Amino acid sequence: MMKKQRKKEEKKVKYTNVIRLNLLFFIVFVLFVALILRLAVVQILDGEKYSRDASATTHRVVKTSNPRGKIYDRKHRIIVDNESTYAIVYSKEEKTTTKEMLDIARKLSQLIQLDTNKLTERDLKDYWIVTRPEQAVEKISPKEWKDTTKSDQDLYKLQLERINSKDLAAIDKNELEVAAILREMKKGYAYSSQIIKNKGVTDTEVAVVSEQLNELPGVDISIDWNRKYNYNDVFRSVLGNVSSSEDGLPSDKLEDFLSKGYSRNDRVGKSQIELQYEDLLQGEKSVSEIEMSKDGDLLYKKVINEGKVGKNLVLTIDMELQKKVEEVLTKELVMAKNNGGGEFLNSAFAVVMNPQTGEVLSMSGKKLENVNGKIKVIDHALGTINSSFEMGSSVKGATILTGFETGSIKPKQQFLDEPIYIKGTKVKKSVSTMGMLNDQTALQRSSNVYMFKVAMAMFGKTYYKDMKLPIKPEAFNTFRYYFNQFGLGIRTGIDLPNEAAGLPGNKYDPGYLLDFTIGQYDTYTPIQLTQYISTIANGGYRVQPHLLKEVLNPSDGMEVYKSVETKVLNKLDMKQSYIERVQEGFRKVYQEPGGTAYSYFSQPPYNEYKLAGKTGTAQSFYYDPVKKYLYKEQPTYNLTLVGYAPYDHPEIAFSVVVPNTKTDSHPVNKRIGQGIIKAYFDLKKE
Repeated sequence: MMKKQRKKEEKKVKYTNVIRLNLLFFIVFVLFVALILRLAVVQILDGEKYSRDASATTHRVVKTSNPRGKIYDRKHRIIVDNESTYAIVYSKEEKTTTKEMLDIARKLSQLIQLDTNKLTERDLKDYWIVTRPEQAVEKISPKEWKDTTKSDQDLYKLQLERINSKDLAAIDKNELEVAAILREMKKGYAYSSQIIKNKGVTDTEVAVVSEQLNELPGVDISIDWNRKYNYNDVFRSVLGNVSSSEDGLPSDKLEDFLSKGYSRNDRVGKSQIELQYEDLLQGEKSVSEIEMSKDGDLLYKKVINEGKVGKNLVLTIDMELQKKVEEVLTKELVMAKNNGGGEFLNSAFAVVMNPQTGEVLSMSGKKLENVNGKIKVIDHALGTINSSFEMGSSVKGATILTGFETGSIKPKQQFLDEPIYIKGTKVKKSVSTMGMLNDQTALQRSSNVYMFKVAMAMFGKTYYKDMKLPIKPEAFNTFRYYFNQFGLGIRTGIDLPNEAAGLPGNKYDPGYLLDFTIGQYDTYTPIQLTQYISTIANGGYRVQPHLLKEVLNPSDGMEVYKSVETKVLNKLDMKQSYIERVQEGFRKVYQEPGGTAYSYFSQPPYNEYKLAGKTGTAQSFYYDPVKKYLYKEQPTYNLTLVGYAPYDHPEIAFSVVVPNTKTDSHPVNKRIGQGIIKAYFDLKKE
């Protein structure tokens, strides 16, 4: 009985195990079938989608700058050129990390030398954070890390603020070069070349970097360009500057340049001519299309448009004349400083222009500076457009013509040159008592009193001793209106940035109006003085001075893209006979005995040039911009000279301004005038 029971139970257990095993096989079978079905769905139904995702790529357009246009002088001599040079460049991929760039920078620092002087404190702090991540983390407290109100940028700013001088002192000399390289690498954008070094790249550096390019992903050797100035420092300040590849776009004009399609690391004109004509010089960028994989790898690059180099500029400047004028200014300024010029004499200016067209042939300025106890002559040509002075008697031609046009005086009218006693003012007089003078002899001998009586006539007054003149501000306005017609006290429109307009006096006492008529009240710039004398020389047309003559297409030839036409800003609203009266008075200044320029220009070769014009002297006071002090106890003199030649068909007009001489009798202005006019006609013979 017991055996039967045991066999029955064993049979039951076997049956149960079989059932379980079959159930297990069934479950496995079901799962296997489900897997097969899923694979089928993935392959058949979703296969195309996953295939597209796996092969997805990104297309981008990359723009690269071409070299800037060249700059020529009027005779097609190259002033500014592009000099090709080796450049070490870096192009990062989109997925490149800062740590990877740091590794490359460390390797590269062993192969090249890079100037570290431009590293800022911010650059060093950024480098410190990258190279000392654990210490950088400790600059933020655990509580601050957990503060959800603070963004990553907020935490980064806190790190920067808390990095102290002791932290930065831990960066050794060798690391500085790594930091400098990393700084340049980080400026670039994905797949665009960023210049690491393009100045002073040696053949050795090119060789060693080339050998190890496999170890330096993204680094390459390229051909770049730098601006080359063939005349060195001649006319240098007016040509202006181009930003370096390290600096990129100027911060003060960043948004403007970006809106025009520039990249942040593009080189652009920063000042003067390079800035003024940036749109022409910059040229057209080359355009390439690149394709990247989903992981950011570069698959191919295709050039769509090779672009063009910038257009070439032809300036109105004659660089040989410019050189000679600068030499004359330097020589005469230094000589005057050493021979009675006085302690405040430190600058001289000259502008030479074609009075018919407004083409500026030379534009020069020199300044003396004390450098370590030695006097050094530096370029100050921009002072011709942004420094203004009381110009003295050179402007008397405008006074006479204002008198004619307002009806205050008539041609040939005579006045007695005598000491003038106006109630409430000091005696006013000419350099000597000259007796009866007409308009032309007043210009020839430079009578102050004649000009004073022109102003009195505008008041409707005839001079008598101790008379009292009325206060009439409108008389100042009338004079300034007519002076503006010559270009005095108003911007000339020259094609350079930051031209000054000069400064009008702000008091309206009658005595100041008398001073105004002899150029000792309002201030004018040297370029304004040149426009003024040109207006009289050409018969009454105020032409706009300009430095650009032509624009050339960027080719091997001289194909003209655009020519600059003469622009007349206004025509003097007066009879031609009035202008001719003043022209004759100006001729007498240089050509006849008694003329204030006669003794310096009556001998060969100067008497051959047929000069006309005017001398000027204005009492002034030296203002020290460093000490911010006006030396009223020591009056100085601004010496000026304007002229044109030949007087019967003017082809050249010029102005000379030498401020702050010790004496009003120093001949430095006339000696500079001699040098300029001789240089012009000597070059014309060649």
